[in-house]
Amino acid sequence: MKKRLDPRNWASVKPFGIGERKPNNYLELVKAFQSVKGNRRYAWRILTQGTCDGCALGTRGMRDWSMDEIHLCNIRLRLLKLNTMPALDVSLLSDVSALAGRRSAELRDLGRLPYPMLRRSGEPGFRRIGWDEALTLAADGVRDARFGTYLTSRGVPNENYFAAQKAVRAMGSPNIDNAARICHSPSTVALKETIGAAATTCSYTDWIGSDLIVFIGANPANNQPVAMKYLYHAKRAGTEIAMVNAYREPGMERYWVPSNAESAVFGTKITDHFYGVHIGGDAAFLNGVLKHMVEQDWLDQAFIDAHTTGFEQAGKAVEEMSWEDLEAQSGASRKSMFDLARRLGQARSAVLVWSMGITQHAHGEDNVRAIVNLALARGFVGRDHCGLMPIRGHSGVQGGAEMGAYATGLPGGLPVTPDNAAKFAELWGFPVPDAPGLTATDMIDAAHAGELDALVSSGGNFLEVLPDPAHCREALARLKLRVHIDIVLSSQMLVPADDGDVLLLPAQTRYEMVGGVTETSTERRIIFSPEIEGPRIGEAWPEWKIFTELAARVRPEYADRVTYTGTPQIRADIERAVPFYAGIAGLSRFGDNVQYGGRHLCPDGKFATPDERARFSAVPLPALTRADGSFMVATRRGKQFNSMVHERSDGFNGATREAVLMSPYDADRLGLPDGTAIELRGPGDRTFRGVVLRAPLTPGNLQIHWPEGNVLLDEARRSPDARIPDYNAMVTVSRPAP
Repeated sequence: MKKRLDPRNWASVKPFGIGERKPNNYLELVKAFQSVKGNRRYAWRILTQGTCDGCALGTRGMRDWSMDEIHLCNIRLRLLKLNTMPALDVSLLSDVSALAGRRSAELRDLGRLPYPMLRRSGEPGFRRIGWDEALTLAADGVRDARFGTYLTSRGVPNENYFAAQKAVRAMGSPNIDNAARICHSPSTVALKETIGAAATTCSYTDWIGSDLIVFIGANPANNQPVAMKYLYHAKRAGTEIAMVNAYREPGMERYWVPSNAESAVFGTKITDHFYGVHIGGDAAFLNGVLKHMVEQDWLDQAFIDAHTTGFEQAGKAVEEMSWEDLEAQSGASRKSMFDLARRLGQARSAVLVWSMGITQHAHGEDNVRAIVNLALARGFVGRDHCGLMPIRGHSGVQGGAEMGAYATGLPGGLPVTPDNAAKFAELWGFPVPDAPGLTATDMIDAAHAGELDALVSSGGNFLEVLPDPAHCREALARLKLRVHIDIVLSSQMLVPADDGDVLLLPAQTRYEMVGGVTETSTERRIIFSPEIEGPRIGEAWPEWKIFTELAARVRPEYADRVTYTGTPQIRADIERAVPFYAGIAGLSRFGDNVQYGGRHLCPDGKFATPDERARFSAVPLPALTRADGSFMVATRRGKQFNSMVHERSDGFNGATREAVLMSPYDADRLGLPDGTAIELRGPGDRTFRGVVLRAPLTPGNLQIHWPEGNVLLDEARRSPDARIPDYNAMVTVSRPAP
């Protein structure tokens, strides 16, 4: 029986939210239609026959496995242009001085990379070369050299990741890393340590009907917009939604789901309970919640006794923390912590969801451990409508580490040890480095110090995703060889080498790859995406072929062990190397999928640890001190996907790229009306100039856009285990000198 309209959750009685500040989702359809002029049939086939290459929620065409409704979000629409645009005019690259200073969006709009291109040191630009010359040059540059390899997560399928890491290790280097390093690597570390599995423990269907969903440092309205339809249905089913964040995100307050009639017309009230915290104050807040739960005996003691260890130590740690310290560091009141503790304590089921607001800190691992503590205290793992969910922002990021494209992990997420390396050496027939390699940030450090000779970067743009762009630019310039594999131009490609070569290699999109490819979604669903009929660009190759052919030239004695006839052969190799990916070799048609681990990991409280018990953690308060008059600033996402900025203005809050979001209390206290020019000064005299925009932030905190705000970040600040950069900084605020 079809449910009737439910006005209790309506955001507005004004049809389609006319006059309200919100993104115009229907205008996005028009823009997408205009952007693919000349290739609209191809674009339609991508939408209806391909697996989404946007966020990691995963779809088959425009449908998923959670509900029988159409899914189509702004992120995917914006990516259509990249997937269908024609080739760029390579003559534009003969002298790149004309391209200097162009925004990344302008560089992308020039078109797809069609041919291998080479720029020698001292030359003004690039010239076209053939694949044979390109591979020979690249092989000569990495053979017996100190080199690193980085793969971004933008639409990269499992097959590319797996083939790349195998090829790099065959060439003798342990230095391969991917974009998971700078987003969810603290989640990987903490989850493996506490529950034995580095992935979400539940499925999207568990949101709908759960008593409570808690979002901590996550904003799916911006970053995973398809998720908002799940939240609409969750609200209809009676689920309450709580949010722990420094900023009361407007898209998480009210959202108009464009593909659902009721929500499209009346909108949906999303967040029921908001808990404001300081940037960096999450661990203190979560520890305070656990302290209340222990004091009030809001615990599932039977679950704790039967399925966990370490509870006494964790309980004692929070017992010894004073409420004054917890309040001061968290920026929240003891009463606020009590409120969330009571809701968790009275809930029969709950899903805890987190993202970059939790992980991108120097203490990101402890933030995740504190979240795990709350779930274990109530037994919210391994059963319906419960779970721990590190929600992923990109379709390729979950599979990246699981395929072994990770400096600290082999396929299947196994740590890099002599014993594990020996297992893969036996499987593959060549020696495998048995020690961890350089992480993405370590590679840049090594290049800057002259301790790295070459870098192979598949996608990505270090100038936009890592702290301190000037430091990154200097590091890139010092390399003897840079190989950039991508589908379009990026600003890092244009950095001249001081004394070396820069090589551009054109890649195919996932929709162009013969034999199809797979991605792994946030809910661990391995989904097949077939080749889509349409135009092809110049001489672009699939990335798996680029890496394996390079390895065959560097190590010809291993050529028969690293090259493939196509993606079906790679999937068979994946299944042999990663047992929990069983079934991937049989995926061959549109819609084929397999969810490893089933709906729930850790079913019935059996965890993937040696003793099948989960571990509580005694989470210390981070050493955070704040000088009088200073602010903590965090970098946020606006109208963008990863570092690809789509619009100058964010439809949710009207913030332009130079906006400095500030609480009304702080703005009034400092006498700064909206639009006032200000300067933020961070560590080492790093500066950012912007304009004030009042926003519902916890006082004492600011937000600026990423990647523009990366100029304020200290490249040396990283978490101890995952080595993730800290994307936050302490700053002072002043008016710029006239």
